[in-house]
Amino acid sequence: MSSAMDYIVAVIIVGVIVIGGIGAALVSGARRRSAGELPRQAKRPTITAPPTTAPAPEESAPDSAADVLEKETAAPVLERPESRASRLVRLRQRLAGSQSGLGRGLLALLSRDRLDEDTWESIEDTLLTADIGVAPTQELVVKLRTRMRVEGEHDARAILREELLALVDPTMDRAIRTSGAGSEAGGGPGVVLVVGVNGAGKTTSVGKIARMLVADDKSVVLGAADTFRAAATEQLQTWGERVGVTVISGPEGGDPASVAFDAVKAGVDAGSDVVLVDTAGRLQNKQGLMDELGKVKRVIERHGPLSEVLLVLDATTGQNGLVQARVFGEAVDVTGIVLTKLDGSAKGGIVVAVQRELGVPVKLVGLGEGADDLAPFDPEAFVDAVIGD
Repeated sequence: MSSAMDYIVAVIIVGVIVIGGIGAALVSGARRRSAGELPRQAKRPTITAPPTTAPAPEESAPDSAADVLEKETAAPVLERPESRASRLVRLRQRLAGSQSGLGRGLLALLSRDRLDEDTWESIEDTLLTADIGVAPTQELVVKLRTRMRVEGEHDARAILREELLALVDPTMDRAIRTSGAGSEAGGGPGVVLVVGVNGAGKTTSVGKIARMLVADDKSVVLGAADTFRAAATEQLQTWGERVGVTVISGPEGGDPASVAFDAVKAGVDAGSDVVLVDTAGRLQNKQGLMDELGKVKRVIERHGPLSEVLLVLDATTGQNGLVQARVFGEAVDVTGIVLTKLDGSAKGGIVVAVQRELGVPVKLVGLGEGADDLAPFDPEAFVDAVIGD
């Protein structure tokens, strides 16, 4: 009896040991799987297709008509930017709605029965309030006083139009220089460097300028040399995708001059007509601005001279915009001005003031947030909008 009991106990102990071993093995395997440990044979390298492309079967049947139609429908359709002529039409319409207050105020004062000293002081104050600047305002008042005294008050509108137009200076060359078209002239592409502080609409303006050039049948390469702002690169890539323009970029925080060099090289290799280079605007001090822009300019010029250096300014900043213009003018040879946000609350006199400050013309103006709301600046259209057609 005792031996039988001993035998039963022994069997039970062995059974417990076996069951415990199996359970431990199962728990260990579960832990390895939860920790991402793979069986030995699964660690071999594999070739994975790009995430956007499904792996093709060994043998596939030809696409049906419906499949072909679906693929064609899914392909991105490039936008066709608005023409220059159409932009000019909208330029006149937008300006007429935003700048006529200055002209109405001046004409009301000039049409008074008696132009005494108080009236002329009011005219001067009106011009200064419009951000025209002290020196241009004094010049204009002197000319208006002389002509109004000689020619009479009945010609006030014509006199004001002529003198305002002279102040804006229609003789300035306002064309965007994109000379050196590689595919046509056998040389390098025209290179346009775009500078300005962040917040003025600089990167957006680069994208809009690219659209203008594409509308003029130019092939364009964009250089995202504002490497300190990841959003700037993303913006340019979006602008480029919409019109089929190549965008050259670098790592975030990388060397802007290197990106600019690569962009120009890409333009040369592709035989492109124009390379547009965006630059950083968030710099700590004036010396930093000069050093960085100077380096970018020198590196680009290894390929050839710059065709254009455009300064982007926010028209609503008034006198602060003039300070920015002065600093950038000292850092790099600005050849033209892009004035954004001229519609709305902007005061039209900034056109005159910034031209006087830098001695270079306003070449492009932004009149809205639409993709094609950037237009060549037309002095006559601007003055007509100020005084009212």
